[in-house]
Amino acid sequence: MLTGKTIILGVTGGIAAYKAANLASLLKKQHADVHVIMTKNAMEFITPLTFETLTVNKCLTDTFDRNFKFEVEHVELAKKADLAIIAPATANVCAKLAHGLADDMLTTTLLACQCPHIIAPAMNTRMYENPITQDNLHLLEHYGFTIIEPASGLLACGDSGKGKFPDEGLILEYILRAIAYPKDLAGKKILVTAGPTQEAVDPVRYLTNHSTGKMGYALARMAMLRGADVTLVTGETSLTPPPFVDTIRIKSAHDLFEAVTSRSEEQDIIIKAAAVADYRPAVVSDEKVKKSDGDLSLALERTEDTLSYLGAHKRPGQLLCGFAMETSQLEERARGKLERKNLDLIAANNLKVAGAGFGTDTNVITLIDKQQTRHLEQMSKEAAAMEILTVLRDMMK
Repeated sequence: MLTGKTIILGVTGGIAAYKAANLASLLKKQHADVHVIMTKNAMEFITPLTFETLTVNKCLTDTFDRNFKFEVEHVELAKKADLAIIAPATANVCAKLAHGLADDMLTTTLLACQCPHIIAPAMNTRMYENPITQDNLHLLEHYGFTIIEPASGLLACGDSGKGKFPDEGLILEYILRAIAYPKDLAGKKILVTAGPTQEAVDPVRYLTNHSTGKMGYALARMAMLRGADVTLVTGETSLTPPPFVDTIRIKSAHDLFEAVTSRSEEQDIIIKAAAVADYRPAVVSDEKVKKSDGDLSLALERTEDTLSYLGAHKRPGQLLCGFAMETSQLEERARGKLERKNLDLIAANNLKVAGAGFGTDTNVITLIDKQQTRHLEQMSKEAAAMEILTVLRDMMK
């Protein structure tokens, strides 16, 4: 996701400096060009050689280093940077940046950068909560810096509280959100549904399906990375919801109907990727149904058809995308669903096609609208999500 992006990683003198090595490795795995700048105190915790091995770039430590090609190095690096992040950021460096001080290679370079800036503070709880530090962080936000709130827990000094270095995976998500993709969906509100529903039989059992939620979660994450304001309505899954997304958890088809319809009016795009039960038990037992009760027959009733409701109540300018999973007559049945439920786009796949369907990391999708049909090759669900979002973006235009 970061191919062609140049990132400055500033490392300052806190015990969490060693964790920056993993962040550098994560950035390289995303194919970023990573340039590490260390403060003098950071070198007391981890060596420049570690970062040079991970990034295959010289680790900068000295503003007046004479062993370089003839250019003003900190200015040249600042010019080509797509993003600058300081992780970990000590109270000292936060104070210096907040007041425009530039007395070493890191602060000098940051002051010359016009790209997005991210700060990941990590320090003792009392230092972090000190009003001076808080004022400095608020001042940095005023100047456009993004501040990643530190985690809470047991600190290296033995204290317990807020001040721990944030998880490196979360820091990566902040970076991806900032620069991975153009923000062509900025200002748009997008609601995505994902996962299965559960229809109770008794306090122990329920009816459900094989959906894992991977397609819906991919859609929510990719929409967020492209700048949209995303709401994810999700059934029970083992997945971790993407960050920076408003996640609403539901269980039943009725829960989903209530969650979606109460928020639908304000959405620009609604993407219904959840696998919603068509039927539920007509009567739910208050007690566990015993095998001794004999053969069990379940009377079923229809659940609320959320997609039909949305199609019937779609406001002008709003786009509605549904999903269709079939085992035969894919295009015919998907197009019938598109017209019957007043959809703008439908993403159809065949459960019997290799690489498509539930539980896989890939999908094979056919995109159908009222004018045309697009057959997509097998691709990752993230790539398929990007294709769907691009089609919807173009339809909005």
